[in-house]
Amino acid sequence: MKEFDLLIVGTGASGTTVAEACAKKSWRVAIVDERPYGGTCALRGCDAKKILVHAAELVDWSQRMRDDGIRGDIAIDWAALMRFKRSFTQPVPSERERNLHDAGVATYHGTARFVDATTIAVGNDRIKTRYVVLATGAHPAPLQLPGEEHLITSEDFLDLDAMPRRIAFVGGGYIAFELAHVAARAGAAPVIFQRGSRVLTGFDASLVDRLVEIGANVGVDVRVNVEIRSIERTHDGVRVNGLRDGQEFALDCDAAVHAAGRVADLDRLNLEAGGVAYTHKGVAVNEFFQSRSNANVYAVGDCADGGGLPLTPTASAEGDLVARNLVDGNRFTLDFSGLASIVYTIPSLGATGLTEESARERRVRYAIHEADTTQWYSSRSVRARGSQYRLLVEEPSGLIVGAHVLGPHTEELVNLFSLAIRAKIPASLLQGVLFAYPTGSSDIESMLA
Repeated sequence: MKEFDLLIVGTGASGTTVAEACAKKSWRVAIVDERPYGGTCALRGCDAKKILVHAAELVDWSQRMRDDGIRGDIAIDWAALMRFKRSFTQPVPSERERNLHDAGVATYHGTARFVDATTIAVGNDRIKTRYVVLATGAHPAPLQLPGEEHLITSEDFLDLDAMPRRIAFVGGGYIAFELAHVAARAGAAPVIFQRGSRVLTGFDASLVDRLVEIGANVGVDVRVNVEIRSIERTHDGVRVNGLRDGQEFALDCDAAVHAAGRVADLDRLNLEAGGVAYTHKGVAVNEFFQSRSNANVYAVGDCADGGGLPLTPTASAEGDLVARNLVDGNRFTLDFSGLASIVYTIPSLGATGLTEESARERRVRYAIHEADTTQWYSSRSVRARGSQYRLLVEEPSGLIVGAHVLGPHTEELVNLFSLAIRAKIPASLLQGVLFAYPTGSSDIESMLA
């Protein structure tokens, strides 16, 4: 039996944040992972994906400018792009483990499972600990589909040695749209199947509709009201069988990607033995991200039912919060207002704060500022395929309570509006900032006029 003050399960952004913070306070800290150290974002999510998105953006930009000063064809060399991507991801596990070791954290490899409320088994090791922090992330949700084992995951897509010519995505959320936009610029013919009538739920419906139109013009085929019945292996790929608007269909493709949601990765932890209650969203936690049923356990990131979106900044913030609560006692909580979320399509789609639906539910009085900005200098100068925005300004306070942006400067604008929401900066004050020109930010004055 080995004893520690704290054991963390998971080495992603949230788990590593807790480990290093508590180790600095001279706690005896251990961490374990059954997969290579680094977590989803650094190895098989955000970072890897964005490298592919950058390449796709370059291809798209060159195509948009073909009649306006740019000659020749630019194409993605997928194998070379994968080598470049792996130059970022392959060093992560050893670097992450070395950094943890240098911080004084004991590192373990294997599957963790509860033996009792404060004892964890990792292989043949038994670890007694004052506290446990669960940071195990999420994995693709079981679909209960015949043949779903023939689907590849987003992780598989991000490590493909060659781009399939025809590729289907089962599900119409972040993963499907981001990867489909990359695939289209890499020469593939992507099809997105969505069970309901709306894709990218949670984002402004009118901006999503515009994004779907733009995607259709570059070969991203979005089909809604589809019920997938089965996936079957063929001699040269897979066949997706289903119903669309009540009509049977079968689509033969080279690969099909599971993009129908993720669930907390808790199955192998034997939570019942640890007395750790959980919901369909993850470990049931209070406002301190402490387990509601076992006070010695905390949960952070995608495996916690804590109210935040499954995003890396959220996970890191939750990790920092739990570290402070462990060291100083449960005194700290999180404010999720102004949480930015971006779909890295081309162009990208972003949101922060309230949607119109949520504003109405909260009975917030608001005015809408909106416009199509495709012909504004910031968009026309890069030949954007389309851009527009919708801002919600509370009345009579004049505070920005929601911002929704589609276009070439989405990341920049959404982050600034997030700051305004969190800091409660009135629209009138933000409108008067002397932003550098010409930039995406310099559009804000006109957006709020």
